[in-house]
Formats: sequence, C-alpha cells, structure tokens
Amino acid sequence: MGRQWRSAVAHTRTRMGEALFRRVAGPSGPENRDRIHLTPGPRWFPADGPVQRVHGDAALFVGGLAALLLQSLHPLAMAAVAEHSDYREDPWGRLQSISTFLAFTTYGTAEDAQHAVDRVKAVHRTVHGTAPGGEPYAAADPVLLEWVHDAEVSCFLGAHQRYGARRLGPAEQDEYVAGMARVGAALGVRRPPRTVAELGARLTAYRPQLRGTPQAREAARFLLRRPPVPWPLRPPYAALAAAAVDLLPEWARAELGLRPRLPFERRYTRLAGGAAVRLVGWVLRTPPGTPRRPGHGRSAAPSQ
Repeated sequence: MGRQWRSAVAHTRTRMGEALFRRVAGPSGPENRDRIHLTPGPRWFPADGPVQRVHGDAALFVGGLAALLLQSLHPLAMAAVAEHSDYREDPWGRLQSISTFLAFTTYGTAEDAQHAVDRVKAVHRTVHGTAPGGEPYAAADPVLLEWVHDAEVSCFLGAHQRYGARRLGPAEQDEYVAGMARVGAALGVRRPPRTVAELGARLTAYRPQLRGTPQAREAARFLLRRPPVPWPLRPPYAALAAAAVDLLPEWARAELGLRPRLPFERRYTRLAGGAAVRLVGWVLRTPPGTPRRPGHGRSAAPSQ
C-alpha cells in the first residue's frame, strides 16, 4: 500500500510539473531546455552562483509578480506595456517570453544569451508612442530600461531572501546585483547598479517619477483578481500573489489602490506564501532517479 501511494504521488507530481512547465515555457519549452543544457560552451554565469541560485528557485514566481506590479508604476513603462502588449488576451505568452529570456541568459551559452538579448532589443526598437498624459515614450530609452531592470532585480532578490531555499549572504547579494548588471548593460542600461546599496539608491531616485495610473491599477487588478489560471490553481496562485504584494513598499501598494496589510495579515501572508513556494518547488523538482542534464535543476525559468 505504501509503495502504491508513493507511486501515485510521484505520478501526480510529474504530471503537475509537466503541466506547469508547458504553461511557463510554452510549446518550444522542451526544445529550448535541451539547447540550454546540452549545448557546450561558456556561460555568462557560473553554475550554482548567485544568479543561477536566485533564478533556479521557485521564489522567483513571487519575485516575478512583484516586479510586474512595481514596474507598472512608471507611467511611461506602463503605457508601453498597455499599448504594445497583449497581456490581457495572451498573458501566458508574455510569461513564456520573459521566462525563456531568463533561462537563456541565466543558463544558456554566452552565444545564445547574446542572441536572446539581441531579440529583445529588436522588439524594443519597435515599441514607442505617446502616453495618455501626452508624454512620448520609447522602450529603448535608457531611463525606462534601467527602471525595468532595477525593479526586476530588486524584486527577484527580495523574494529569494524571504522565500528562497538557499538564501544569499551579503557578499553574494552584491554578486547577484553585479551579475544582473551584465544583462542590463547588454540590453542598453547605462551604468546599471552593481551592489545592493547602489540598487536601493537608484530605486529611491526614481520615486518622483512613479505613480499609480489607471493603466497600472487595471494591470494590478488583472494580475491579482482575475488571474489567467484554472480554478483549481487559484488558491496557490492567490498565496503567491499575496506574497508578491507583501514585498512591495507601502507607498507602492497605496499607488496601486491596494489596502495596507495589518500585522497579523503579514504573518499569515508569509506563511501561505512560503507554503505555495515550497509546493511549486516540489512540483518542479527533478524526481529521484531521473537522469540530470548538465546544469539541470529546480528552476522557475524554463530550464527544468
């Protein structure tokens, strides 16, 4: 009976992991996974270094949601997303593009990482227009590029330090920020921050430019109240989303029209968020006895 139960659990876990992988990685996921892990050559980041540890942990799901919410508070960045992205009609497609980019730059060869960057830069050159307030925007603007980069790095690292299985020490946190500076610079960010202290100072400097526009609040409602996930997955998604909101500073939550959380709510939010992260990590973890590819491991990017 015990062996049958363990077999049933393993089968369920495998099916859940495959379903989640398909959602996150998209139809090209298996092909990309093999190319990322089986192609020989130098990588941008060392195996098991801070960048791979952060991006290979299920806490990245929390960090990714928090980053989307925080990034939306720059009116020009949000206008670019609202007018040039079909995130409402095809939210999984946008997630798949982001996760594939992360996987190639984090785990792929240096050549494939640069190709991924070049593809994103080509898209950025086509994204420009005028925000509802009348101000022009361009996705290739170094100011907007840095805001998106800084918010992403801050949220990824913050989520990992709160929910990650193997948290980073102070020097490793600076190493993570410096590693991500390589990606940011490749995308066109001028002088991206290289330490946690510098990252915090840059985020503070952006504060006067940030506000919760109607577009930003609509995006937050979509992510938090109308998530594009099947009903059986709503409870764990809700826990991840609440954990993402909890990562945001108070002013950001207020700008997005989200009420402040009471102290007892924060405690339960973090407990539920931690449980949801562990569940995702368990689903995505390679089952015992499964052959492992070079660099293969538990990853929130499509490197599973």
